[in-house]
Amino acid sequence: MKTTKSSNHHSPFPDKKYQIIYADPPWDYKGQRQHNGRGGRETGGAVVHYPTVTTTEMKKWDVSRIADDECLLFMWATSPHLDQAIDLGKAWGFQWATVGFVWNKERVNPGFYTMSQCELCLVFKKNKIPLPRGARNVRQLLVVARNGHSEKPEEVRRRIESMFPHQRKIELFARRKTEGWDVWGLDVDRNTMHSAIHARFDIDTLNSTPALLLRDKRRNIKSHNKSRAIVYR
Repeated sequence: MKTTKSSNHHSPFPDKKYQIIYADPPWDYKGQRQHNGRGGRETGGAVVHYPTVTTTEMKKWDVSRIADDECLLFMWATSPHLDQAIDLGKAWGFQWATVGFVWNKERVNPGFYTMSQCELCLVFKKNKIPLPRGARNVRQLLVVARNGHSEKPEEVRRRIESMFPHQRKIELFARRKTEGWDVWGLDVDRNTMHSAIHARFDIDTLNSTPALLLRDKRRNIKSHNKSRAIVYR
């Protein structure tokens, strides 16, 4: 699989077309962190775990170049970013379709209004739904206990596979390599680095390459660092 550089200062997307794109964007919370109540201790926040990227910057990424003529985009969105997520999907060349999955995390987070417990995976469409179809009875709701910060249930990927077993698939901002999927992102399991089909990165690269700011807590990359993504298949 070839890679093609983009003019928008992030690492290249594969030079390949996909019918299914699955994405978990590193939403920017403007440095906001979570606390367990007024005067309470800090309990986390995205910026603690990985570098975030503004929606304005992500809109510049030419995701449409890897989308086939008929393609679905499954995108995770936290509740405060729902409007931005819909704008982002449209900026990437898709039409808003529906909510694909509702994840009940079985744990709550503090919020300004109600306590947060669910996260949504949105669906966007480019032209028609890609054929052939697989399972047509896949449930929207899943109840899976939350694991690591921002880590999504494997069950969602399995449900997508059952719905579209024959389509070419890629996961953006992937944490690890998954059989049957191309993956793009920095937080891919380091144990699979020997199979990289794009250039590895090192500290010099992190300090010198204009790039995509993706989650990599292992290297403690700050939001102003510069990095490369890695593409596996």
